[in-house]
Amino acid sequence: MLNKVVIFGVGLIGGSFARSLKKAGAVGSVVGMGRSAASLQRARELGIIDVIGGGDEQGVSEALAGADLVLLAAPVAQTEAILAAIAPHLRPGTVVTDAGSTKSDVVASARRALGGKIGQFVPGHPIAGRETNGPEAAIDDLYVGKKVVLTALDENAADDVERVAAAWRACDAVIHRLTPQEHDKVFAAVSHLPHLLAYALVDDIANKPHADLLFQYAASGFRDFTRIAGSSPEMWRDISLANQSALLTELDAYLAQLTGLRARLAAGDGAGLERVYSNAQHARHQWITAIEAAEAPPSQAKEV
Repeated sequence: MLNKVVIFGVGLIGGSFARSLKKAGAVGSVVGMGRSAASLQRARELGIIDVIGGGDEQGVSEALAGADLVLLAAPVAQTEAILAAIAPHLRPGTVVTDAGSTKSDVVASARRALGGKIGQFVPGHPIAGRETNGPEAAIDDLYVGKKVVLTALDENAADDVERVAAAWRACDAVIHRLTPQEHDKVFAAVSHLPHLLAYALVDDIANKPHADLLFQYAASGFRDFTRIAGSSPEMWRDISLANQSALLTELDAYLAQLTGLRARLAAGDGAGLERVYSNAQHARHQWITAIEAAEAPPSQAKEV
């Protein structure tokens, strides 16, 4: 049971965390913090948070007083500023975590902002989302059966890491562990690159002179492929820049793949195209089968 949780950013990720904890009866009070007074007020109206924290120094101090856990669910570019603001008011016994989609840059920001209090920061990343944003998008089952990656630091106490893990388990999530560097390489390939590609495709179509005609005939395949282009542009701008090196590596590899496909297409190499398509189909089928086998009911969730 967490007596008090403070959440910076009460939209989809932070708001769903709060809703999930409340549904599980795992939290006493939730304090919401953020840049938008309207979003905070709406979050309170919806019952996502109980208290709106003040943005000045006194407000931050009052919000953190007696807090068991602080979650940073704001865009990753804001991480260092938020940590710097809370650092003077961060008391022993309070654990801070985040929900950022990149980890190496977040850890570097945390070290600069927290200094000797770095041990109280346990980096994390819930692998869940929707293409909608804001408090209205928050739901109480977003994390059910979903992975949460913790990239614990050498300075973290085992009990502090467990507090973060237990909070996510209360949301029926499954805990995984990676290093920050491993995390960023993995998600550059399977998350950050797909978002970049979806945004690029929709932007390309939208900029064509006959865009209206094209969108008129775009059907379920286009919708499914580009769903993630409905996500927050600000958030994904920050993620792309924060994981620039790993993302460029994956983008270069993908461009090489496209070049190869173009060459096969230009040469009329149907057999070559089919080999690529078949390999992709087989790999996707194996992936889906593995997901279905691994996703146990919440009561059977394990830590990986």
